[in-house]
Amino acid sequence: MSIILNKIKVTVKKYGLIAEDDKILIGVSGGPDSLVLLLLLNNLKKDFEIDLHVAHLDHMLRPDSADDMRFVEGIAGRLKIPITCAKINVKAIARRGSPEEIARNARLGFLFKVAKDIKADKIALGHNLDDQAETVLMRILRGTGLCGLSAIAPKRNISGFCIIRPLIEIRRREIERFLARKKISPRLDSSNQEEAYFRNKIRKSLLPLLEKSYNPNIKEVLSNMAESVSNDYDYLIQKAQLAYSGPEINLKKFLKLHPAMQRLILRLNIARLKGDTRRITFKHIQEIEALILNRPVSSIVDLPKGISVAKKKNRLVFFQRNSTPGI
Repeated sequence: MSIILNKIKVTVKKYGLIAEDDKILIGVSGGPDSLVLLLLLNNLKKDFEIDLHVAHLDHMLRPDSADDMRFVEGIAGRLKIPITCAKINVKAIARRGSPEEIARNARLGFLFKVAKDIKADKIALGHNLDDQAETVLMRILRGTGLCGLSAIAPKRNISGFCIIRPLIEIRRREIERFLARKKISPRLDSSNQEEAYFRNKIRKSLLPLLEKSYNPNIKEVLSNMAESVSNDYDYLIQKAQLAYSGPEINLKKFLKLHPAMQRLILRLNIARLKGDTRRITFKHIQEIEALILNRPVSSIVDLPKGISVAKKKNRLVFFQRNSTPGI
């Protein structure tokens, strides 16, 4: 048995990623990470008695993207694993936001739909240890708290779907070596080489500099930090959920809580309406705190994605701007 297969087994057991008889939807782009994920889960199929289903979304961002779909269909066919494919023209709708965010949201929406249609228990994605290190650095440079430093969780519930990342403790070079030994050529996205993208700058310039001049194990250090912070954050979230009061916050009770609990409860209220806290910055949280402490009753703070917060007498109300806050 290969070293990488043993490592993924350890990760699966460590985080409880797979249970017997699970039906797992695998997001496969055709790139190295998702391709190795597919091959390894296929090898584990008998051990865990799991069913697999492949999903591929063509973002139509490159002239040869249709070849990616045909490649993934061919691999799935050879492995005798059912596959669902779809297309979305990200460029055509990119004027409404960043192409990266639109592509991410489209991909998640597609995966959620397929998972619901086939009644999948889990959705498996191919993020690896290098992705984890890059994400931690990106968030440090942009500014973040414990939630951001938790980075890419091995297992996370998003919008009611269980997302697992069995490769999260596997280095990118191990993935590349595995494919080389198997003499398999993955599909490569040329945009991953363009340093115009923030992640690519970190991958190609900053991380190599840190490895060479500061710490040769920086990727492992950042990944370990993310795991440690994630455990701490999960504990705090559990405590915050016990004090979580739904769409309205009783300000008397709220102001007696520790500031860490206060901020987590604010984030929980935002996530309840928005689905997540992406694009919610430290400045937004500070604006809500200023609303509570310094601004008069009936004042409102507007947040991204159509969320607003209104200060009422003795309470704070979170609402969508197309609805009316409680009086």
